[in-house]
Amino acid sequence: MKKYFFTLMILCLVSIGIQAQSDRWQQRANYKMDVELDVNTHKFKGNQKIEYYNNSPDTLYKVYYHLYLNAFQPGSMMDVRSRTIEDPDGRVKDRISKLTEEEIGYEKVLSLKQNGKPVDYKNVGTILEVTLHKPILPKSKTTFVMDFEGQVPIQVRRTGRDNKEGVAYSMAQWYPKLAEYDYEGWHPDPYVGREFYGIWGDFDVKLTLDEKYVVAATGYLQNAEDVGHGYEGIKKGAKSKNGKLTWHFIAPEVHDFTFAADPDFNHKIVEMENGPELHFFWKKNQGIDDVWNKLPDYLEQAILYTNKRVGKYPYKVYSVVQGGDGGMEYGMLTLITGKRNLNSLVGVTVHEMLHSWFQFVLATNESLYAWMDEGFNSYIGNEIEENVNGKDDGHGGSYKSYFYVVKRGIEEPLSTHADHFEKNAAYSIASYSKGAVFLHQLSYIVGQETFDKGFKRYYEEWKFKHPNANDFIRVMEKESGLQLQWYKQYFVYSTKTVDYGVQNTFTEGDTTYITLERIGKMPMPMEVKVSLDDNSETTYYMPLRIMRGGKKSEIEGNWVQLDDWPWTHPHYTIAVPTKGKKLKRVEIDPSQKVADIDRTNNVLEVSYIVEEGAGL
Repeated sequence: MKKYFFTLMILCLVSIGIQAQSDRWQQRANYKMDVELDVNTHKFKGNQKIEYYNNSPDTLYKVYYHLYLNAFQPGSMMDVRSRTIEDPDGRVKDRISKLTEEEIGYEKVLSLKQNGKPVDYKNVGTILEVTLHKPILPKSKTTFVMDFEGQVPIQVRRTGRDNKEGVAYSMAQWYPKLAEYDYEGWHPDPYVGREFYGIWGDFDVKLTLDEKYVVAATGYLQNAEDVGHGYEGIKKGAKSKNGKLTWHFIAPEVHDFTFAADPDFNHKIVEMENGPELHFFWKKNQGIDDVWNKLPDYLEQAILYTNKRVGKYPYKVYSVVQGGDGGMEYGMLTLITGKRNLNSLVGVTVHEMLHSWFQFVLATNESLYAWMDEGFNSYIGNEIEENVNGKDDGHGGSYKSYFYVVKRGIEEPLSTHADHFEKNAAYSIASYSKGAVFLHQLSYIVGQETFDKGFKRYYEEWKFKHPNANDFIRVMEKESGLQLQWYKQYFVYSTKTVDYGVQNTFTEGDTTYITLERIGKMPMPMEVKVSLDDNSETTYYMPLRIMRGGKKSEIEGNWVQLDDWPWTHPHYTIAVPTKGKKLKRVEIDPSQKVADIDRTNNVLEVSYIVEEGAGL
C-alpha cells in the first residue's frame, strides 16, 4: 500500500509539473508616478513608487532599471553604434554626437529606497544597477520609492522634443523603468536602438505641465472635467493653477506608459460599437486635416478584422498621435509622423496598432524574438491588405524582401539578438519580412484552416505571458497533430534555404514518372500539380517524414497523398498513371506559399518533340 501511495504521489507531482509549464509565472510592477514637466527648460522632476511582486521561485539580490533617455548623449552606446554600423538608421546617423548640453537627454536618480531604507545603486549608461539592502524572497512583495529628474532631448529616435513636424513632446521610454526578470533571468539590455521588454502592472500617473498643452497618453483619463481639451466634448475644463494643469491617467495591465503633448493638437474621439474608444491627435494648420479625418474608418475596419482573426483587443482606449520619428507602438497608443498621404497614414497606423496584440498583450521579448512581434504583425497586416483593402498579393512584398536578403548574402538567423545584427537591413528584413513568411509558410505546412484556429488559440493561451518561439510551435503542434520542431530549427535558428526543382520526367507504358530534386538545404513538404493533355489535373502531396503525418486537402479537385519524403533523400519520384494521355505541365508549390528561393525550376512545361516513351 505504501509503495502504491508513493508511486501515486510521484505521478501526481509529474502531472502538476507538466501542467504548470504552460502557465509561466509573471513578475508584476505597479507604478504610481507624479511628474512635472517644465516646457521652458524641457526638464522634468518626478516621484515614483513601485510595488514589485516577485512571483518567481528565485530570491532576488539585485534589480535593474532602464534609463532610456541616457542614450541621447554623445558617446553613448546608441551613438557609437550608429556611427560605426555599415548601414546606420538614417534618422540617427551621427546626430547624437552633435547634441549640446541643452539638447541631450538624461535621467538621474536622486534617491532610491526599498521598503523605506536607502539602497546602493550605480548608473551605467542606460541601466541603473541596484543592490538591494534586503533580498526579495520568492512569492513576496517589496516597495521601491524613487525621486528622479530628467531632460527631454531634441527628438532623434522615437522620443524627444520638437520633432521634424513641430510636435512639442513625444515622451516615450522616458521614466526609470524596472527591467524584466523571467524564466531566463534578468533582461537589463542597454538601449542601443532596438526593441524593449517590460513587466505588466497597473500605472497611476499624474502629469503637470503648462495649461495650453493637450496631452495624449497611455490609459484612461481620470479628470476630464478638470483638463478639458476635447476629452469631454464641449466641456472646457476647470481653471488651472499658476498656468498649469495636472492630468491624471490610470492604465491597467500594461508594461509601458507613454505620453505626447502639444499646444496645437486637434483632438478627435470616435466611439466604436463593441470596441475601444478611438482618440486622434494631430497638429492644426498643417494641411493634413482631410486625411486625418478619414483615418478613423480605416482603423475601425482593421481593429474589427484583427479582433476576429487574432483575438479581442482588451483595453477600452486606443490613441493615434502625431509625433515621434516615423511610427512606433506604445501602450494603448502609437506615435506616428502625420504629414502623409492617406495610404501612407493608414499603412503606418494599422501596422503600429497591430502591435497592441503582439507587443502589448502577448509581449514576447522583442530583443530576442523581434520577428514574433514585427513579423507576426506584418503577417496580419498583409492579411488586412488582402481581405480588407482588396490587394491581390498582400504577402508578396514579404517574400520579395526575404529573397533579397538571401541573394545578397547578408541574412542572419531569426534567433539573433536584435541589437547584434551586423546590418540594419538584415535585422529589418529578418524581423518584418522573414517573420511574416514564417507564418504564411506555416499555414501551408499545417493547412490554412488549422493555422487560423491555432493562431487564435495561441493568443488566448499566451496573452499576458511573454511567449517564446517554442510556445508558439507547441500550440501549432497541438492544433495540427503534426511534429513541427524541425520547422523552427531550420527557419528560425539557421539560414538554410528552400529550393526544389523538377529534375526530369519519363514515360513507361501507362505511367509517367516525375523526379523532383531538393536543391536547398531546408526540407519542406511538397505539393505538385500535374496537368495532362486532356486538361485533367491532380495535386500530389508528399509530407515530410519528420512531420509524422500530413495536412488535409485544401483544394477542389483531385488530391493524392503519397508516401512521406525523408529529409535525408535529395530526390523523390512520383508515378503518374497516364494511360495513353500525355504529360502537359508540372508545377511545384502552386500556392506559392513556400519560400523557394529559385522558382524558375518549379514549373516544367512539356513539349513533345520526341517520340512518346523517350526521355523528355
